[in-house]
Amino acid sequence: MLLSMTGFGKSVTETPERKITLEIKSLNSKQADISARVPSVCRDMEMEMRNRVAAVLQRGKIDLNVQVELTGQAAVPVIDIDALRAYKAQIERISAELGLPLPSDWYATLLRLPESMHGNDQSGDQIDDATREAVFSGLDTALDELMAFRSQEGAKLESFFAERIERIRGYLEEVEIYESERVARVRERIEEGLKAIDHIDIDDNRLEQEMIFYIEKLDINEEKHRLAAHLNYFIETMSGAPGQGKKLGFISQEMGREINTLGSKSNHAEMQRLVVKMKDELEQIKEQVLNVM
Repeated sequence: MLLSMTGFGKSVTETPERKITLEIKSLNSKQADISARVPSVCRDMEMEMRNRVAAVLQRGKIDLNVQVELTGQAAVPVIDIDALRAYKAQIERISAELGLPLPSDWYATLLRLPESMHGNDQSGDQIDDATREAVFSGLDTALDELMAFRSQEGAKLESFFAERIERIRGYLEEVEIYESERVARVRERIEEGLKAIDHIDIDDNRLEQEMIFYIEKLDINEEKHRLAAHLNYFIETMSGAPGQGKKLGFISQEMGREINTLGSKSNHAEMQRLVVKMKDELEQIKEQVLNVM
């Protein structure tokens, strides 16, 4: 089965004093490129969180966002009376020295000043075991949700690839319709060209040898067989274990080489039209293979 590198996961967990929200987004990338926004209270857990994310997601441009909010009594701000007392003394001194009037509303003036209120969290940058456990539990939940998203997108990609592989296979079968006709036309053109030349003696045996050599250079049986084998290998690889994105990319490159060779050897308008259609389907495959794990 295939997994897409595109995904999103979110979790919300709560403790008696905190609400932890985690969001993880991933896009395609050649390796694991993790960008993390983690609050200072969780800073000591960041490395372990990164390791868990890398182990599960393996590849992708990954954004991890962690928010920790105080709840309940811990979210109620505390007025710092000592800070207000110091501010009031300074304002009174400034008023006396500069001859300025005192505020008419001391509450509004003092409570607007910095550090006059702070959170009711007595732990500072330290978190308890319950919060730590909630963070990693939420991380696992978000990762599970993202992987489920990747699986759904991977199923869509698998259907997309299978459809285009079958179209290429159909175009390849159509090539055989024009193949024998193509060889006869090439031979006819060569013979007509030689007949148009005056005063020339033609050795029929030598002409036949050269004709066979030239037509063999236009033979596309090997290219057809190799392309068919690549098509089968692509389908087989899709059915394997997850993590086949790079291999599918390599197979699609090999398919492109065979299709290009078919085009250069075709020497036939209808066959070249089929080659163009194959290239169009293959380009769509290559574009979407970049999204596969």
